[in-house]
Amino acid sequence: MLPRGKGVCYDVRMKIIAGRLRRRLLLTNPGMTTRPMMQRAKVMLFDYIRMYLPGARVADLFCGAGTLGFESLSRGAKSVVFGERDHRAHEYLVKNAHALGVTDDVLCWRIDIAKSSLKPKGAKEWYPYDIVFFDPPYVAAKEVQPGGALHRCIVRLARPDITAPECRLIMRTPKEEEYPLPAPWHTVQELVVASMRILIAQKSLDEVVTDADDEGMDEDAE
Repeated sequence: MLPRGKGVCYDVRMKIIAGRLRRRLLLTNPGMTTRPMMQRAKVMLFDYIRMYLPGARVADLFCGAGTLGFESLSRGAKSVVFGERDHRAHEYLVKNAHALGVTDDVLCWRIDIAKSSLKPKGAKEWYPYDIVFFDPPYVAAKEVQPGGALHRCIVRLARPDITAPECRLIMRTPKEEEYPLPAPWHTVQELVVASMRILIAQKSLDEVVTDADDEGMDEDAE
């Protein structure tokens, strides 16, 4: 059962929509460091990717409370690696995993994603990833542009030891902004909801990346 009391915040946007964990609530960070995806957008997104979820190895990067990763797990994903830098959000993420009883199926990794290898130390069975949610804060948007640290991170994600050949990369951006994806990623679908744009991308198999740098060392994950 999820804890109740001072400092604990529930939000209807944090309810799991479908699957074995349907209608379970997630703890949210009561601060302003995370931005949960609105329910309507989440329904649209998961309607599109639902066929790719059973048995998938998922990475939920800049995950906040873990809404996308836990939804994926509920719908049949094999495992989820959560990546989040904010300490308060990470605390709630760990509490959610315990409350849902899925600690064997998730890794709650507190990391600086821009500087990470994206490969948890000693956890090779959790990747290469089949689905990657890449959802940095809008304030970090300039780092997604060519030359930025997060742009290099997206390049690194294309490495065959990190993502599977048929991997789907899912990124949320402001609707009015354009974010060119680096090769070999190419957009296959765009979903626009209110002020946000959700990009769904795949790798071009004839442009496999093999020489992207490991920005950081493999870090331990909880």
